[in-house]
Amino acid sequence: MCLALVSPALIAQTYAAAESSSGALQSMPAQAEQLFALANQTRAAYGQAKLQWDKALAAGAMQHCLLMAQHGQIAHRYRGEPELTVRAAQAGAHFSLIEENIAVGTYASGIHQGWMNSPEHRANLLNAGIDQVGIAVMARGGVLYAVADYAHAEPVLTQGQVEAGFAGMLRAKGLTVLNNASDARAYCASTGGFSGADTPNFLIRWQGPEVAQLPTELAGRIASGAYREAAVGSCPAQNVNGSFTVYRTAVLLYGADAAGLESR
Repeated sequence: MCLALVSPALIAQTYAAAESSSGALQSMPAQAEQLFALANQTRAAYGQAKLQWDKALAAGAMQHCLLMAQHGQIAHRYRGEPELTVRAAQAGAHFSLIEENIAVGTYASGIHQGWMNSPEHRANLLNAGIDQVGIAVMARGGVLYAVADYAHAEPVLTQGQVEAGFAGMLRAKGLTVLNNASDARAYCASTGGFSGADTPNFLIRWQGPEVAQLPTELAGRIASGAYREAAVGSCPAQNVNGSFTVYRTAVLLYGADAAGLESR
């Protein structure tokens, strides 16, 4: 199977650290691989895209799986443990959506079937919005503890890469993109009005995981034909809830046919 070409080595890396210090606990990479294969088989049967194995998600899942096996009772979060978004981010995952299935059982196939029999767990596994997964399975006293963290992965982009991406979209719509991004970057980083030297006719700033599409309002403004030049600036996201991968961007529009300063 094509899954076997990528999953065993990656899953083995996830379990290496745990095996050296687990004591009475035993890591079960073969069972994790089986759950991974079953998930993709089931998704294919329901017309959903194949999930890719993510080492960072698996590392975060392993941390939680160890706690479940140690406690002997399953829960999505224990006292003193970071929440799912923080745990996954600290392990190195980058995402705009994340969800988790947990279980205790005797066999991997039984755990998978249990998830499919539960509407909430089934919805997580078959979610069309996810494309990555990391799975951990630990055994203790003949019982398997399983954690599957599903996510929609997001790229890790630099400020320059974000700006270049949006600049390319603006050029494709016929705008000249100014080389000087200082005013756009300053407006992006602020929470107030524009304070740059060259006042634009329209300006907008936003943040989110999407870096391949212009906001609807901005696209509509450009389509009006009233603007000729643009400046793009990116800056760190503000007031992000959790540890989701989010980018903050500002675009300034200039045009002889546009009157007044409007902002969003």
